[in-house]
Amino acid sequence: MRFALLLILPSLVAAQVAPSASPSSPSSPSPPVSATTKEGNAEGEFAYRGFSLAAPFAEFTLRARALAAPGTAPLVCNTSRRTAQLMECGELIRDPADSAEFYLAAYVLEGQVAFLSFGDSGGAPLVERVQRDLSRRFGRPRASRTGMWEWRAGREFVRLTWRGRGPARWIYISLWDDGLMERIAGYVRRRPN
Repeated sequence: MRFALLLILPSLVAAQVAPSASPSSPSSPSPPVSATTKEGNAEGEFAYRGFSLAAPFAEFTLRARALAAPGTAPLVCNTSRRTAQLMECGELIRDPADSAEFYLAAYVLEGQVAFLSFGDSGGAPLVERVQRDLSRRFGRPRASRTGMWEWRAGREFVRLTWRGRGPARWIYISLWDDGLMERIAGYVRRRPN
């Protein structure tokens, strides 16, 4: 199930179209108002659970392996069929700070992390806990709508999305750098019409 997330990563990236800022709907309560903050990185960088955008591949793999959930498959990275400059990586991680488990997926382009995704599933309390955590880390979202909150800093984004069916909820926390992601197009051939 968790490895299926890695297979849908390209569609998640394609769906990351920046929405216009709009007020929260009644079904997505607004977090408390506060200044946008970063998680201890240089200006303009987002980080989550020790993973940051534009980080070198070696730094990413060290952190991912250090947080590998006990008894799970090790970090797996697959090189793109089209170029060795693009890799997709995935692993189940467990953060010892609060015992939170996520399926971590990443795109690594030219040796730098261009996209990170943290996926989890649970009930409604999971969504509320993650909303509080991200609001504490990054402040009030700059854009929101039903099932989505987003923070921006320059060309970097953090997006929380959640879906539900009955009591079940699925959440994804995505971080991406538009500048790095745009470089992927140089390695992908366009299909003729």
